[in-house]
Amino acid sequence: MYRAYWAIPRTLKRRDGEQMNAVFGMASMLLSILQKEEPDFLLTCFDEGEETFRHQEAEGYKEGRAETPDDFYAQIPRIIELLDTFHIRHVSDPRFEADDLLCAYARKAEGKNMRVTVVSGDRDLLQIVSPSIRIALPHKGYQQTEYLDPAGVEEKYGIRPNQVASYKGLCGDTSDNLPGVRGIGPKTAVELLQAYDSLDGVYAHLADVRPAVREKLEHDREQAFFCQRMAQLISDMELHFSIDDLRLIALPTDDILAFFTTMEFTLLTKRFQNFLATPFGQSHFEQPSKPLPQVRGRDDQLTLF
Repeated sequence: MYRAYWAIPRTLKRRDGEQMNAVFGMASMLLSILQKEEPDFLLTCFDEGEETFRHQEAEGYKEGRAETPDDFYAQIPRIIELLDTFHIRHVSDPRFEADDLLCAYARKAEGKNMRVTVVSGDRDLLQIVSPSIRIALPHKGYQQTEYLDPAGVEEKYGIRPNQVASYKGLCGDTSDNLPGVRGIGPKTAVELLQAYDSLDGVYAHLADVRPAVREKLEHDREQAFFCQRMAQLISDMELHFSIDDLRLIALPTDDILAFFTTMEFTLLTKRFQNFLATPFGQSHFEQPSKPLPQVRGRDDQLTLF
């Protein structure tokens, strides 16, 4: 939602003045994901609050982030309405972050021998990448998506997926207000993990580490392991939906077209109509109850992403 909010000009509004940029951006990316990924199952995970178990354990967790504009929050109900109109399940839990929920459902699907694509720009999720789970990093909306499998993670970042939490323990994560070991940056963290495999391995070989780095590691040992624990995603919570609940089938074409009309999304209506003609669209969406109209409108001139 936040990515969509900043991708589309905030001047995008309905005729009645209701702001629509985040809603439009989410709808656009949703259509792109459906068209490119052709998923059999789909779930959206949201953060719900600021009192997760990490907030309770780490005072100041995620503090320092820029304030989110009020006109972003005002659009969230419409975005939920968008997902409900598409019959796409969405889940949140005040005890956990969206990343934990993504991890849990990905692992559950992996256990059912499914291929999983996690769409997110959050690098914490790199730790769940496996032969069955890949990360899709969206660029320019969803027009230039970058896919990372285990080999791709190692090539891009120099560490394996199962080293991500140790990496965060060493060099921290400013976006989550986790300091890691003061004075240890990404390059040194990668060097240490390539040499000693894990945070435990690094501290087991302190005598082999050059003195300047060893001193920093010794000083912030407790903080390093705490930050590693904060970065580790969990997946053992009770799930709100079964995997079968997430299946996409007979999605309501008429309702979606009516929603786009109400939101005055003329451009997206055209895209959706074209999508319905594809093999995936024909097999996963209901046929419209009446012929699709020719669409013209004031937003035809928009060039996005």
